[in-house]
Amino acid sequence: MTVEGEAKSGVKDVLGDVADGAAATAPRRVVVTGATGFIGSAVVRELLAFPNPDSVSAHWLRLRAVARKPPEPAGSQEPAGRPQPVGSPRPAGSPEPHQPLQPDPTAPVEWRAADLADPASLRGVCEGADVLLHLASDIGRDAERCALVNVRGTAALVGEAVRAGVGRIVQLSTAAVYGAGPHTGPGVGEVEPAPVSPASRTRLAAERPVLEAGGTVLRPGLVLGAGDRWVVPALAELLHRVPARWDGGRGLLSVVAVEDLARLFVRLALAPGGVPGGVYHASHPTPVRNGDLMDTLIGHGVLPRPHATSPQDGPDLSWDACLERLAAVPGRVSARQFALLASDHWYRSDEVWTAAGCDPGPGPLVRLAEAADWYRSHLQTRT
Repeated sequence: MTVEGEAKSGVKDVLGDVADGAAATAPRRVVVTGATGFIGSAVVRELLAFPNPDSVSAHWLRLRAVARKPPEPAGSQEPAGRPQPVGSPRPAGSPEPHQPLQPDPTAPVEWRAADLADPASLRGVCEGADVLLHLASDIGRDAERCALVNVRGTAALVGEAVRAGVGRIVQLSTAAVYGAGPHTGPGVGEVEPAPVSPASRTRLAAERPVLEAGGTVLRPGLVLGAGDRWVVPALAELLHRVPARWDGGRGLLSVVAVEDLARLFVRLALAPGGVPGGVYHASHPTPVRNGDLMDTLIGHGVLPRPHATSPQDGPDLSWDACLERLAAVPGRVSARQFALLASDHWYRSDEVWTAAGCDPGPGPLVRLAEAADWYRSHLQTRT
């Protein structure tokens, strides 16, 4: 049996154990790694906005936000490694989603400086915690750095969590561990991981210590929203290089809005009931056609409407013609990444939302209206 299967069938329901005793152990103590990142900062905001289930105590939640470079309180000269109270839920004076959290001494949050590349910096980071939400990773191209941060760093962090008696561990992974595809709706265990890049190979390896500790691993597909510096910017570059509808826009993609993914993490951390440890796909349950995604971005003025560069191209290009045009126009996005964004890459994702009792929301295309201003501003600064 695989580690995934053992985690789902043989490990105790750690989430249920903690939730059952929540009333007796308040305040809930949650550690979030990668707390200044795109997804991590969304999770921090969602945690701070989560309704207080305890009418007796105003301080029912204790949040420790961990980052390599925590933000400093305005006017403070405190060393970076010391706990700092910061953050506030939107809309009460908090920043826009893509901006770093700013200090707020009234919020029940402390910052801790730690680096997965330096195991010594992780000592004590999980002390006293009930829940660890591990959202930090290296997604660069340096294989040695990815192994140091993602594999050895995660193993060290999980070791700290186990020693501290943390009851719940939930890790952010990625559906990119499945490799080139195409993939048309498999569930977990119905397609073998075949990672291609150093980042995806080491993020897959980083799942093992979490699963062996009885934790839960979430594999989302494409994550959209304010702060996304990869998906939509890559689509913008690709549309510039291949200015047409790609293979009829028929490719189906697993996509999730960052705010909905953050709600899922918070639900797994705090809500009553439990989800057995194991691996779960964590995109919106309804896949999105590439053509619909592009049309929505064009409709919001995020992307320009493509125009054929020659009469014979027409408004639509076959997949082979797309690859030919892509190869003819240099750029940063590879043909493999183009396939990830434009051809079938979707994975059945309803299980975790149902098990967690979490509404997946209206869908990522609807959510794009909220992020359109940020995307327009961000893409403008890149041109």
